[in-house]
Amino acid sequence: MVRESKRGQVDPFIVMDVMEAAARAEAAGRHVIHMEVGQPGTPAPLGARQALAQALEQPLGYTVALGLPALRQGIADLYRRWYGVDLDPARVVVTPGSSGAFILAFSALFDAGDRVAMGYPGYPSYRQILRAMSLTPVGIPTRPEDRYQPRPDDLPDDVQGLILASPGNPSGTVLTVPELAGLTQAAAARGMAVISDEIYHGLSYADRCHSALEVTDEVLVVNSFSKYFSMTGWRVGWMVVPPDMVRTVERLAQNLFICPPHASQVAALAALDCIPEAEANRAVYAENRRLMLEGLPRAGFDRIAPPEGAFYIYADVSHLTDDSVAFAAEILDKAGVAVTPGLDFDPDRGARTLRFSYARATADIAEGLARLTAFMAAR
Repeated sequence: MVRESKRGQVDPFIVMDVMEAAARAEAAGRHVIHMEVGQPGTPAPLGARQALAQALEQPLGYTVALGLPALRQGIADLYRRWYGVDLDPARVVVTPGSSGAFILAFSALFDAGDRVAMGYPGYPSYRQILRAMSLTPVGIPTRPEDRYQPRPDDLPDDVQGLILASPGNPSGTVLTVPELAGLTQAAAARGMAVISDEIYHGLSYADRCHSALEVTDEVLVVNSFSKYFSMTGWRVGWMVVPPDMVRTVERLAQNLFICPPHASQVAALAALDCIPEAEANRAVYAENRRLMLEGLPRAGFDRIAPPEGAFYIYADVSHLTDDSVAFAAEILDKAGVAVTPGLDFDPDRGARTLRFSYARATADIAEGLARLTAFMAAR
């Protein structure tokens, strides 16, 4: 047998398993409503697709490791418009999706054996990427009354890093400026490096999202074109790093990735000029959110976090099951609706929670809610 590393034995990404089960059901002729995956149902902006079509007549080879200079400048301009932050484009690192950004950030900040804290529930790949890099994830159990976000006095000792997420996945809850300031200051006092995951920025339904860069420069901010710009499969994201870390990250990027995909960078640059189309998509999510907040409680899923951003609702279903994987499989089988078990997001309490995504077309959301209501009434 070929030898396998211990650090390679990471947990599966359960939502991907749900997607496969849904695909099998569809291959068998069933019509499945997809509320499992955090993926917009819309294509990349028209301007992005047109820009790439024109660029295909030219060679698309390697770019510089940190990304196309025009794209880095465009991202810096976005921070000025969205947050009032005057950002040097030299601090912007274009990455192969946000996943590439996390690999670069963890490599630049931590050594094998270091411990990195994050709120539970939280995005599962944080834990698995850390484990694959011989780092130790440390969960902070958060509370519904805190909107599933950690508090400064929750931060553990003997931890070298902290990952914040706003809007959070799976909760959709947003950190305010005072909350960001309190958490980053508490982390700094403990000598913890902070990574702020902001990939759902632009997708908020009351106040705008706030970047950690509004309160400190001593932070690594991760973002992506996947969600607001509907470019999940294009695999292009970015990271903003402190000035004294740029060269370290550049050397890592040169060796780990050479560069982000050139074609995706061309499309991403054009997408920055397609804000009206992105805002039209956000209006669809806002309507979907309204339907979900009305329909889920009527169906029996009434213990939910307030989804202030992103396109998720996280539900406590402890009154219905203590096995969210089996419950999600039952919902798919009997209702034809794919949802995500909470074990993806919280290994300790996720057996009693589900995540519902409302990123698809409004007609799909309405149909999914009707199916869930009928399923729960008959259960």
